[in-house]
Amino acid sequence: MKQGYLADNTKEVLSRYGFAASKRFGQNFITDVTVLEDIVKASHVTKEENVLEIGPGIGTLTEYLAKAAGRVYAVEVDKKLIPILNETLKGLNNVEIINEDIMKTDIPSLMKDTPFRIIANLPYYITTPIIMSLLESHISCRSITVMVQKEVGERMTASPGNKNYGALTLAVGYYSRASIVREVPARFFIPVPKVDSVIVHMDIWDKPGVEVSNETLMFSVIRGAFNQRRKTLVNALSGYAGLNIPKERIAEAVADLGFKPAVRGEELSLEQFAQLTDRLKM
Repeated sequence: MKQGYLADNTKEVLSRYGFAASKRFGQNFITDVTVLEDIVKASHVTKEENVLEIGPGIGTLTEYLAKAAGRVYAVEVDKKLIPILNETLKGLNNVEIINEDIMKTDIPSLMKDTPFRIIANLPYYITTPIIMSLLESHISCRSITVMVQKEVGERMTASPGNKNYGALTLAVGYYSRASIVREVPARFFIPVPKVDSVIVHMDIWDKPGVEVSNETLMFSVIRGAFNQRRKTLVNALSGYAGLNIPKERIAEAVADLGFKPAVRGEELSLEQFAQLTDRLKM
């Protein structure tokens, strides 16, 4: 099968197998070859590395990854797609198809000690839980390259003070250096989603982006700061049940960092959240 055939003939392939995209699994299949090429290029994968692909669908991206990587482990949750993948990827000896839920997959055991990268076209409804699960598990992958809803991509890469800046931005920044590679119009998918997408590439830090004495506490502080983001930082944190820290102590810590009492969480950088956490821990 000629490379790019699956992208150019997605409707035909789906029809041939009598497959209808599942809303339950949030399935949207890429139909543009340039998008596939840009995902592979952005990932920087080499033949000396393996790839964990999440949600291969009908194998449209998988065949491109197989050419670029040493080996591809394609994890697909929808059992109805497995026979299709077995057929469309037939002849690619460096691809292993795994019918599992990525949220329940033992990734270290699957990928063993080989250098690897994660690449995925993520379903919109579960994008953030998957990304956070991958990052928080501290798996030793080199990078994560994902197709996500445009709004989510903007939240992942926002700067302090931006309306999209929030807990997701800070979590992604703690574990990686993230950037948007390109936009992908909705028309490049079947079925056509209601929103555009972006490709986001995350280079995983060898060690976290900032030093903090208590990582768990810092993320509780961050969640509290954005739980009611229109409130001042002091009021948001003092009213957050996950912290249970006196308001006076929070106000003192915020003042120690040189912020005015009316400062909001969206104004603090990741480093400043780490500094605030260390003061609250004392």
